[in-house]
Amino acid sequence: MSVYQAEIGIRSRESSGKSPAQRHFCSKCGSALWLWDPRWPELVHPFASAIDSELPVPPVRSHMMLDYAPSWVQPDIREGDEMFGSYPEESLAEWHKRNIPD
Repeated sequence: MSVYQAEIGIRSRESSGKSPAQRHFCSKCGSALWLWDPRWPELVHPFASAIDSELPVPPVRSHMMLDYAPSWVQPDIREGDEMFGSYPEESLAEWHKRNIPD
């Protein structure tokens, strides 16, 4: 396993350096595994492609950034789905609190 930290500020040449976010990936095949950031130490963000177990079906689906979708994209929007032109005001944690019972 290896860790990648993106360079930030390269284009603007302002306060360049490394992002504190650590992207973990397989050093043999390059598969992205998870992201961890010391600014939010209680959170681990797995890449969907790295999850190999069954997950529960969410009670609703959210489609975001629809204003920026290319014309060839056909979102699979179903009855009851939530739609957002950009990012919703609600955080992912707030969405889970509202939709996933304890």
